[in-house]
Amino acid sequence: MTRILLTRHGHVEGLKPERFRGRAELALTEQGRKEVVALAKRVAPLKPTAIYTSPMQRCVRTGEAIAKACGAKAEAHDGLADIDYGAWQMRTHDEVRAEQPEAYARWKTAPQLVRFPGGESLQDVAMRAFDLLRTVLQRHAGETVVLVGHDSVNRVLLLGLVELPLSGYWRLVQDPCSLNEIEVAADGTVRLQRLNDTSHLDRTRRVP
Repeated sequence: MTRILLTRHGHVEGLKPERFRGRAELALTEQGRKEVVALAKRVAPLKPTAIYTSPMQRCVRTGEAIAKACGAKAEAHDGLADIDYGAWQMRTHDEVRAEQPEAYARWKTAPQLVRFPGGESLQDVAMRAFDLLRTVLQRHAGETVVLVGHDSVNRVLLLGLVELPLSGYWRLVQDPCSLNEIEVAADGTVRLQRLNDTSHLDRTRRVP
């Protein structure tokens, strides 16, 4: 049985008012750094043997904290990079809603049909994220592995693992430094043991 610990980076600017952050390089806030410490303490007793992160610095820093706590190596991989929002990157949701109401409404009601102008679709995200997951499962069979991603890439991975369509994208929530636990048997059977667990953050001052 291979155990995947899928988590999201810590708090960053651009969560409120909400922006299409995507490939923008954003540093962890003070709140985010506290969340990362709490997450690392939570993960360490689970003894992961490897850690893979998005190449975005907010995920790299999160992975480094986990690696330090666990004594494991962290490696950045493009497969976990945030979705490329193209022309929408770092625009606020209110701005896009006002300027392109039909396109914005489609993103909220049928995300599986959207390709961001000059950017990616959810299908693109799924292709690269699952390429990495296949590699991880082959390379670390029977081990515990941490994946540090983003809201969008984590949702896509979770939907695929439990065999739900991309149209269900908005039914999932991925809070900063939340923990998802997935077990994958040798025959490919998947069991979702934990979803968006933030109990380890109870003592941090959480910011929306």
